[in-house]
Amino acid sequence: MANAHPMDRQAVYDDYERVRQTFHHLLDSASEADLARPTSGTRWNNKQLLWHMLFGYVLTVRLLFLVRLFGRLPAGVGKGFARLLDASTVPFDLVNYLGPCGAVKVCGRRRTGAAFDHLIDSLHRKLAAEPEAALACGMHYPTRWDPFFRDFMTIADLYRYPTQHFDFHHAQLTLDGEAAGTEGAGSPG
Repeated sequence: MANAHPMDRQAVYDDYERVRQTFHHLLDSASEADLARPTSGTRWNNKQLLWHMLFGYVLTVRLLFLVRLFGRLPAGVGKGFARLLDASTVPFDLVNYLGPCGAVKVCGRRRTGAAFDHLIDSLHRKLAAEPEAALACGMHYPTRWDPFFRDFMTIADLYRYPTQHFDFHHAQLTLDGEAAGTEGAGSPG
């Protein structure tokens, strides 16, 4: 598949570096009291939400594998899989909520920061090696799982997804002592 609009890889790399710096600043500058403070619009505290923000990058690495698989199958298979995943939204939301609650108990700041760096570096390498034609390959997604999932997304869309997810949740952090976002904003978290 040819991509009618070539992806601006440098813009994606720049966004990855911006969020890397932001993530480390948030981790390094927050006190334990800051991290324990509730977020704006989620059920998580700041520490849990930071881990969830990291998880968007974990998910992207896994989805890159799936999009290559489902991108080769007939469209009906991918649509059916996306519908099945949408039907499992309630258990997904529970796992999505509980995951960060447990992860922060075993992953301290240093491990969390190192994991974030590893994921950014991995996505950077993967995107650099991605043939231009492959960026147009795509699959159907469970649109109820995340506000940034669209019915059909390409590999190029997927490389941009985790930063959209990160920026959305960054606005919900309350690390400065004030609510950064608005109450009730978006995510099931």
